[in-house]
Amino acid sequence: MAAAVATMALLVAGCSTMPAPPIVSSAAMQTSGPAPNPAELIMGVDDLGAGFNPHTLADAGPVSFGVASIVLPSVFRPGGDGVLRLDRTLAESARVTGSHPFTVTYKLRRDASWSDGVPIAAEDFAYLADRMRTEPGVVNPAGYRLITAVNSRAGGKTVEVVFSRPYPGWTTLFGDLLPSHLLKDAPGGWPKALEAGIGVAGGPFALRSVDRDRGLAVLERNDRYWDTPAGLDRLVLRESRAPGLVSALGSGGDHLALLSADAIAMSLLRDLGDSVSTMVVPQPMVTSLVLRQDSRTLAQAEVRAAVVAALDLDNLVLTGTGNGPAAALRATSHVRVPPAQGRPVTGPAQSPDPDRTRALLTAAGYTRTPAGWQRDGSQLRLVIGAPSDHQPYPMIANAVARQLRSAGVTADVVTPTGDELYGSAPGREPVDLLVAPRVLSGDPATDLASEFGCPSQPADGSIADLRPANVAAFCDRTLQPSIDGVLTGTMLAVPTVDTVDSQLWQAQVVLPLYQHAGVLVLTPAAVGVRPPGLLAGPFAGAEEWRRAGR
Repeated sequence: MAAAVATMALLVAGCSTMPAPPIVSSAAMQTSGPAPNPAELIMGVDDLGAGFNPHTLADAGPVSFGVASIVLPSVFRPGGDGVLRLDRTLAESARVTGSHPFTVTYKLRRDASWSDGVPIAAEDFAYLADRMRTEPGVVNPAGYRLITAVNSRAGGKTVEVVFSRPYPGWTTLFGDLLPSHLLKDAPGGWPKALEAGIGVAGGPFALRSVDRDRGLAVLERNDRYWDTPAGLDRLVLRESRAPGLVSALGSGGDHLALLSADAIAMSLLRDLGDSVSTMVVPQPMVTSLVLRQDSRTLAQAEVRAAVVAALDLDNLVLTGTGNGPAAALRATSHVRVPPAQGRPVTGPAQSPDPDRTRALLTAAGYTRTPAGWQRDGSQLRLVIGAPSDHQPYPMIANAVARQLRSAGVTADVVTPTGDELYGSAPGREPVDLLVAPRVLSGDPATDLASEFGCPSQPADGSIADLRPANVAAFCDRTLQPSIDGVLTGTMLAVPTVDTVDSQLWQAQVVLPLYQHAGVLVLTPAAVGVRPPGLLAGPFAGAEEWRRAGR
């Protein structure tokens, strides 16, 4: 892998010597900024999130996805039906231009540029591909791992991407492109580069400021945007807990809101009556409990099965959703979205089975003592990790710990940041179980390979390239041919994915719990807000939003 990355970097450098195309001005780029009395909407949110990098598990969430969709450029964007379509505000064309090797060529608009005047070009494609191939804790990297070269033509406005193998899901790549000229040397590197915001924009809005102390993020119309300008001068995101959001909606302080509502919040919203309208917005993210296969304790299948038998999955879902709308979106698959198929018979029971836990731990060589389960003089102790900056994951982790302790298993909870938990953090205490999101790409084969694929095996056998390829540290070489087959199109996706899904339930390494769902609340002041599609993000169509009377 390291050699491939180096090759890609050399190819980009070698093919990018032509001068960048000139910036083409447009009427939108000549405008000067918000008017003294700007047309703005104030949107309440219950969590601004930990950061704004939509490509990391640590930052995954509705606000980061939403901000990215209107600030960052994408080659393809999902419509309301979830189908990915070419975004012609960025790309004139994108098509497969070679089969030996598999090659995709993108032709970008010459007037497409970042808000600081730097063209959006091949360097941005290469930067994202490189980071997605090499950084831990990224979202759906499987397709990027097939890339062997990113070639720059026509001053960077024609991008030729070469793959090691055919990849039918290639349209899922290069969404939410990042500004390589700012991030490649940013302090703190990839994990911290977008923690405080996004420095430039390549969409209709720009993220102008983020004040976490006050819980405010301000987006303004991007005056350097080359296409149709946004209708709003400003979109303000205001963070508050559910009672505060509901109060602000009732008083007119907020014009709309997006919240992960529990049953209490839904009751408060109903008290507002006809003064607001609400819609449940399923989000492209599934919460899972991960039993890491590289854990010294959980590497043994019988111990994993015993732990799963000790869990009350119904209670974990209730804890995570607060019995809000997401409670109805029970995860029934490791790949598919609820309620795409019924819960497989090979999945774990929803209620704890103490007898099964005792039998399995005894078979694994453990003995129950007054202090708990022990083997060879050592206590059975499990460490459960959840990101401190990603509620309600710490609550789920603590619920898991309580359930395990009731079964005699010593369990402790650690809550590092998402970057530390899902990325690489030398010296951090090893985690046996963790609560993690799974983000949907729109292509089940890509999701499957990203979540459960084995790391590549380089010819030189270097250990550095054999680090875990996924947060579960899962690798089953007997399943890998099927995973590779659906990813590269040599095997039929639907039957193969379903077969592998059934085998993953038997492995009991990842327990999908529920799909996230937000509630979008509108007052009459918010005009033009449409129900977003599953993959489109909660701010889809924000460039057409209006403030009533403005």
